[in-house]
Amino acid sequence: MLGEGESGPANIHSNFRLAMESIRLACEAALRSAAIGEQSLQHSHAGLGLAGAGIKNACDHLLSQKMPFASTVLETDAYVAWLGAHQGGDGAIVILGTGSCGLAFIKGRRIGVAGWGAEVSDEAGGQRMGREALRRTLWTFDGRAEKTALSAAILDRFGGDPAKIVRFASRATPALYAEFAPLVLQYAEARDPLAVTLVQETAEAAVAIIDRLADVGSPAISLVGGLAEPLMPWLPPRIRDLITEPQSDTLDGSILMARRAFFRLDSVRSRAG
Repeated sequence: MLGEGESGPANIHSNFRLAMESIRLACEAALRSAAIGEQSLQHSHAGLGLAGAGIKNACDHLLSQKMPFASTVLETDAYVAWLGAHQGGDGAIVILGTGSCGLAFIKGRRIGVAGWGAEVSDEAGGQRMGREALRRTLWTFDGRAEKTALSAAILDRFGGDPAKIVRFASRATPALYAEFAPLVLQYAEARDPLAVTLVQETAEAAVAIIDRLADVGSPAISLVGGLAEPLMPWLPPRIRDLITEPQSDTLDGSILMARRAFFRLDSVRSRAG
């Protein structure tokens, strides 16, 4: 390990420009951490595991860009999570983060579950949890649902003005919605009725993904992402019994993917003389 860098969201389908900026910032931070000059990127082989990479035109768009790396291999965030968790062996992962999805590899067969984006999917993610918390806070303001401590706390964040929630929603990204997930989890621990309902719904959506991965014969299923640990106590015992610890993390999966691609490339160069 020479250096490490962090940046923001990188979904090449929902916000391509932000994703490219996040990649750049993460690389710059890693170079600073390693005390290596930016010119070193020209000799670096990048493994990009990105949300939105399951959409072909988004991938084509990225790969058509002039990248600063010697070579680039692109896959979904689910793929590199699986590669890290199972080191290329048969098994499955469920991402429970801002969004949610599942992926299994069984005897060479690739099986994806959910992960179709925030607009029509991601039911077990923090984005959906946060968005529903705001939606149902408006229900309580209207008198359509019972007020709770969570709905009061959310309304207070917007100065008691529901119109500010509407303005926020008009520009909110999945990551901004997901920022409310820790608050929901905090109130769920205190058994707030609204918070408990939201967390239970998220857990039920996760169970549906896990059940599908088990049904197709996944010999091991690992949970990854920021909601994986907090949601574990909300999963039924039969589901918790199916879960195995990942061998490594998503970042290691990306590195392994880049290494594999580099050695294939190096082998081709050697054969070409």
